[in-house]
Amino acid sequence: MKKRLGIISLFVILFAAFIAVWNYSYYEGLEEAYIPIENNNPTPMIPSETGVFERSDLGLEYANMPIDENHQRSLDGYYDNRAYHGAPPSIPHPVKEERSMGGKTCLQCHENGGFTEKFNAYAPVTPHPEMVNCRQCHVPLKTQSLFKGTNFPELEAPAVGVNNALIGSPPVIPHQIQMRENCLSCHAGPSAPKEIRVTHPERINCRQCHVLNNKEIRDIGNFSRQHSYE
Repeated sequence: MKKRLGIISLFVILFAAFIAVWNYSYYEGLEEAYIPIENNNPTPMIPSETGVFERSDLGLEYANMPIDENHQRSLDGYYDNRAYHGAPPSIPHPVKEERSMGGKTCLQCHENGGFTEKFNAYAPVTPHPEMVNCRQCHVPLKTQSLFKGTNFPELEAPAVGVNNALIGSPPVIPHQIQMRENCLSCHAGPSAPKEIRVTHPERINCRQCHVLNNKEIRDIGNFSRQHSYE
Protein backbone atom coordinates (compact mmCIF):
# COMPACT_ATOMS: atom_id res chain seq x y z
CA MET A 1 0.00 0.00 0.00
CA LYS A 2 2.76 2.40 0.93
CA LYS A 3 4.56 1.57 -2.31
CA ARG A 4 1.42 2.36 -4.31
CA LEU A 5 0.94 5.69 -2.51
CA GLY A 6 4.57 6.60 -3.20
CA ILE A 7 4.18 5.93 -6.91
CA ILE A 8 0.98 7.98 -7.04
CA SER A 9 2.64 10.86 -5.16
CA LEU A 10 5.62 10.80 -7.53
CA PHE A 11 3.25 10.84 -10.50
CA VAL A 12 1.37 13.84 -9.03
CA ILE A 13 4.63 15.73 -8.43
CA LEU A 14 5.87 15.04 -11.96
CA PHE A 15 2.52 16.08 -13.44
CA ALA A 16 2.51 19.32 -11.43
CA ALA A 17 6.08 20.04 -12.54
CA PHE A 18 5.09 19.38 -16.15
CA ILE A 19 2.18 21.86 -15.87
CA ALA A 20 4.45 24.51 -14.31
CA VAL A 21 7.15 24.11 -16.97
CA TRP A 22 4.60 24.10 -19.78
CA ASN A 23 2.87 27.20 -18.41
CA TYR A 24 6.18 29.08 -18.08
CA SER A 25 7.25 28.06 -21.58
CA TYR A 26 3.89 29.09 -23.05
CA TYR A 27 3.97 32.63 -21.64
CA GLU A 28 7.63 33.06 -22.52
CA GLY A 29 6.77 32.18 -26.11
CA LEU A 30 4.21 34.98 -26.25
CA GLU A 31 6.89 37.60 -25.69
CA GLU A 32 8.69 39.15 -28.63
CA ALA A 33 12.17 37.94 -29.40
CA TYR A 34 14.92 40.13 -28.01
CA ILE A 35 18.56 39.81 -28.89
CA PRO A 36 20.75 42.09 -26.78
CA ILE A 37 23.38 43.88 -28.82
CA GLU A 38 26.56 44.79 -27.06
CA ASN A 39 28.00 48.02 -28.44
CA ASN A 40 31.11 49.28 -26.72
CA ASN A 41 31.50 52.15 -29.19
CA PRO A 42 28.07 53.74 -29.56
CA THR A 43 27.60 56.31 -32.30
CA PRO A 44 27.35 59.78 -30.72
CA MET A 45 24.04 61.54 -31.19
CA ILE A 46 24.11 64.44 -33.67
CA PRO A 47 23.18 67.60 -31.72
CA SER A 48 21.12 68.99 -34.60
CA GLU A 49 19.03 65.81 -34.58
CA THR A 50 18.28 65.69 -30.86
CA GLY A 51 16.62 69.09 -30.58
CA VAL A 52 13.53 68.11 -32.56
CA PHE A 53 12.56 65.65 -29.82
CA GLU A 54 12.83 68.03 -26.85
CA ARG A 55 9.14 69.04 -26.98
CA SER A 56 7.91 65.81 -28.56
CA ASP A 57 5.61 65.05 -25.63
CA LEU A 58 3.57 68.15 -26.52
CA GLY A 59 3.00 67.16 -30.15
CA LEU A 60 -0.54 65.82 -29.65
CA GLU A 61 -1.45 68.76 -27.43
CA TYR A 62 -0.41 71.17 -30.18
CA ALA A 63 -2.40 69.18 -32.75
CA ASN A 64 -5.59 69.28 -30.64
CA MET A 65 -5.18 72.88 -29.53
CA PRO A 66 -7.77 75.30 -30.98
CA ILE A 67 -6.53 78.34 -32.88
CA ASP A 68 -7.08 81.70 -31.22
CA GLU A 69 -7.99 83.88 -34.20
CA ASN A 70 -7.79 87.09 -32.17
CA HIS A 71 -4.25 86.62 -30.90
CA GLN A 72 -2.32 85.06 -33.76
CA ARG A 73 1.21 86.09 -34.57
CA SER A 74 2.05 86.96 -38.15
CA LEU A 75 5.25 86.38 -40.05
CA ASP A 76 5.68 90.13 -40.60
CA GLY A 77 5.66 90.73 -36.86
CA TYR A 78 8.01 87.80 -36.44
CA TYR A 79 10.63 89.45 -38.67
CA ASP A 80 9.95 93.05 -37.56
CA ASN A 81 11.26 92.09 -34.14
CA ARG A 82 14.69 91.24 -35.61
CA ALA A 83 17.47 93.49 -36.82
CA TYR A 84 17.87 91.24 -39.86
CA HIS A 85 16.81 87.79 -40.99
CA GLY A 86 18.50 85.25 -38.75
CA ALA A 87 19.22 87.68 -35.93
CA PRO A 88 18.05 86.95 -32.38
CA PRO A 89 14.72 88.64 -31.63
CA SER A 90 14.81 91.76 -29.54
CA ILE A 91 12.81 92.12 -26.33
CA PRO A 92 9.70 94.04 -27.42
CA HIS A 93 8.23 94.62 -23.97
CA PRO A 94 9.41 96.64 -20.96
CA VAL A 95 11.36 94.82 -18.33
CA LYS A 96 11.20 95.55 -14.64
CA GLU A 97 14.80 94.82 -13.73
CA GLU A 98 17.22 94.39 -16.59
CA ARG A 99 19.97 93.01 -14.38
CA SER A 100 17.84 90.08 -13.32
CA MET A 101 16.91 89.08 -16.85
CA GLY A 102 17.92 85.61 -17.91
CA GLY A 103 17.43 82.15 -16.51
CA LYS A 104 14.21 81.71 -14.55
CA THR A 105 13.16 85.32 -15.07
CA CYS A 106 12.70 84.88 -18.81
CA LEU A 107 11.82 81.20 -18.71
CA GLN A 108 8.77 81.88 -16.56
CA CYS A 109 6.95 82.86 -19.76
CA HIS A 110 9.19 81.65 -22.58
CA GLU A 111 9.97 78.08 -21.54
CA ASN A 112 6.49 76.69 -22.22
CA GLY A 113 4.65 79.71 -23.62
CA GLY A 114 1.08 80.52 -22.69
CA PHE A 115 -1.16 83.55 -22.86
CA THR A 116 0.06 86.68 -21.08
CA GLU A 117 -2.76 89.02 -20.13
CA LYS A 118 -0.37 91.90 -19.45
CA PHE A 119 0.72 92.03 -23.10
CA ASN A 120 -2.46 90.45 -24.54
CA ALA A 121 -0.40 87.95 -26.52
CA TYR A 122 1.03 84.45 -26.42
CA ALA A 123 4.62 84.26 -25.25
CA PRO A 124 6.91 82.67 -27.87
CA VAL A 125 8.60 79.47 -26.77
CA THR A 126 12.39 79.52 -26.74
CA PRO A 127 14.07 76.67 -28.66
CA HIS A 128 17.03 76.67 -26.27
CA PRO A 129 15.87 76.95 -22.63
CA GLU A 130 19.15 75.47 -21.44
CA MET A 131 20.97 78.70 -22.44
CA VAL A 132 20.08 80.86 -19.47
CA ASN A 133 22.21 83.93 -20.26
CA CYS A 134 19.44 85.44 -22.40
CA ARG A 135 20.84 88.98 -22.46
CA GLN A 136 23.95 87.75 -24.24
CA CYS A 137 21.97 87.70 -27.51
CA HIS A 138 18.61 89.36 -26.81
CA VAL A 139 18.51 93.10 -26.14
CA PRO A 140 15.60 95.39 -25.22
CA LEU A 141 14.04 97.47 -27.97
CA LYS A 142 15.12 101.03 -27.21
CA THR A 143 13.92 102.82 -30.35
CA GLN A 144 11.44 102.33 -33.16
CA SER A 145 13.71 103.85 -35.82
CA LEU A 146 17.36 103.82 -36.83
CA PHE A 147 19.68 106.57 -35.69
CA LYS A 148 21.44 106.59 -39.05
CA GLY A 149 21.11 104.60 -42.23
CA THR A 150 23.80 102.20 -43.34
CA ASN A 151 24.76 100.44 -46.53
CA PHE A 152 24.47 97.00 -44.99
CA PRO A 153 22.89 94.64 -47.53
CA GLU A 154 19.43 93.66 -46.36
CA LEU A 155 18.93 89.91 -46.05
CA GLU A 156 15.65 88.76 -47.49
CA ALA A 157 13.62 86.42 -45.36
CA PRO A 158 12.75 83.01 -46.84
CA ALA A 159 9.52 82.97 -48.80
CA VAL A 160 6.76 80.65 -47.62
CA GLY A 161 5.41 77.95 -49.92
CA VAL A 162 8.05 78.16 -52.65
CA ASN A 163 10.93 76.20 -51.14
CA ASN A 164 9.75 72.73 -52.11
CA ALA A 165 12.08 70.64 -54.21
CA LEU A 166 9.09 69.21 -56.12
CA ILE A 167 5.38 69.97 -56.22
CA GLY A 168 3.86 68.25 -53.23
CA SER A 169 7.18 67.37 -51.63
CA PRO A 170 8.03 68.45 -48.05
CA PRO A 171 9.53 71.94 -47.92
CA VAL A 172 13.21 72.21 -47.16
CA ILE A 173 14.48 74.01 -44.08
CA PRO A 174 15.39 77.47 -45.43
CA HIS A 175 17.41 78.60 -42.41
CA GLN A 176 20.29 77.44 -40.28
CA ILE A 177 19.28 75.29 -37.32
CA GLN A 178 22.01 76.22 -34.89
CA MET A 179 20.21 77.19 -31.67
CA ARG A 180 16.94 76.52 -33.50
CA GLU A 181 17.02 72.73 -33.41
CA ASN A 182 13.68 72.54 -31.58
CA CYS A 183 11.28 72.84 -34.51
CA LEU A 184 8.03 72.82 -32.51
CA SER A 185 9.01 75.91 -30.53
CA CYS A 186 8.49 78.09 -33.63
CA HIS A 187 6.29 75.95 -35.86
CA ALA A 188 3.61 74.71 -33.45
CA GLY A 189 1.36 76.07 -30.75
CA PRO A 190 -0.56 79.34 -30.41
CA SER A 191 2.58 81.47 -30.42
CA ALA A 192 3.76 80.16 -33.80
CA PRO A 193 3.30 82.57 -36.73
CA LYS A 194 0.25 81.45 -38.66
CA GLU A 195 2.11 81.36 -41.99
CA ILE A 196 4.62 78.78 -40.77
CA ARG A 197 2.49 76.86 -38.26
CA VAL A 198 2.84 73.18 -39.11
CA THR A 199 -0.28 71.10 -39.71
CA HIS A 200 1.13 67.92 -38.18
CA PRO A 201 3.00 68.69 -34.94
CA GLU A 202 2.43 65.14 -33.73
CA ARG A 203 4.95 63.89 -36.32
CA ILE A 204 7.90 64.83 -34.20
CA ASN A 205 10.73 63.46 -36.34
CA CYS A 206 10.85 66.58 -38.52
CA ARG A 207 14.27 65.90 -40.02
CA GLN A 208 13.01 62.62 -41.45
CA CYS A 209 11.23 64.52 -44.26
CA HIS A 210 12.57 68.07 -44.10
CA VAL A 211 16.20 68.56 -45.07
CA LEU A 212 18.50 71.54 -44.86
CA ASN A 213 18.93 73.84 -47.81
CA ASN A 214 22.71 73.86 -47.99
CA LYS A 215 23.17 76.70 -50.42
CA GLU A 216 26.55 78.34 -50.65
CA ILE A 217 26.77 81.91 -49.36
CA ARG A 218 27.97 84.20 -52.10
CA ASP A 219 30.72 86.72 -51.44
CA ILE A 220 29.35 90.28 -51.47
CA GLY A 221 32.79 91.80 -51.96
CA ASN A 222 34.72 94.23 -49.81
CA PHE A 223 32.80 96.21 -47.24
CA SER A 224 32.76 99.96 -47.72
CA ARG A 225 31.19 102.65 -45.57
CA GLN A 226 28.46 104.84 -46.94
CA HIS A 227 29.97 108.02 -45.50
CA SER A 228 33.50 108.90 -44.50
CA TYR A 229 34.26 110.94 -41.43
CA GLU A 230 37.47 112.88 -41.34
